[in-house]
Amino acid sequence: MSAAWSSEALWLLTGGAAFAAGVLNAIAGGGSFLTFPALVFAGVPPLAANATSAMAVSPGYLGSTWGFRSELKALPKSLLQREVVIAASGGLIGAGLLLVTPASVFSSLVPWLLLLATALFAAGPWLAQRNAGQGRQAWRQPGLMFVAIYGGYFNGGLGILLMALYTLTGEARLNTVNALKNLNSFVLSLLSVLAFALAGAIVWPQAVWMMVLATAGGWVGARLAKRLPVQWVRNLVIITGLSMSIVFFSRL
Repeated sequence: MSAAWSSEALWLLTGGAAFAAGVLNAIAGGGSFLTFPALVFAGVPPLAANATSAMAVSPGYLGSTWGFRSELKALPKSLLQREVVIAASGGLIGAGLLLVTPASVFSSLVPWLLLLATALFAAGPWLAQRNAGQGRQAWRQPGLMFVAIYGGYFNGGLGILLMALYTLTGEARLNTVNALKNLNSFVLSLLSVLAFALAGAIVWPQAVWMMVLATAGGWVGARLAKRLPVQWVRNLVIITGLSMSIVFFSRL
């Protein structure tokens, strides 16, 4: 499919996807729903596209984390330190699992992973209401470890799962959820992409180009996140996730 496109058009496609991903990640997560398919469309094999996509969006998390620094400062330092360690550990475990997964197996899992992330995000508020007052805090950090492993393995939908996790475990303030999501996404993505880089799984020309634009998008998105209506953001992420799931199911 990408053969009909010029190389310049493919660079514009991946760059535009990276900028939009940075914006989307800062607002509600799901940016890899854009960068991963764009790289596959541009001809990058799925496993390498996943590693390159993770590298591309990781600086955007830093930009958006900076945009939510006031929300992070309001949280206990001990809590942030524990969750950063958990996120880092899970990211490394997930990256290790990806590197030993056969490419054919990973390709068949992609649409199911996308659909799972989208479904959990969509059901987050409903599940949070049903579980109110039922000791949800007790599984916040075990849940973070699971999501971090997922994020190290497959970056697509990472932000969505983190937002679902924090919503389910009782965090009602959307800006605080976004701040935690961006911080932990940056930490686990940073370590997982280091593992990918050492293993030679990253396509560097596209990664560097997309990193620059994703960082700019992250800064813009952090500013937008505090202005957009919450339901608009949720609907945008759900539509994006479902659309990308359909696209990848059609490729099986």
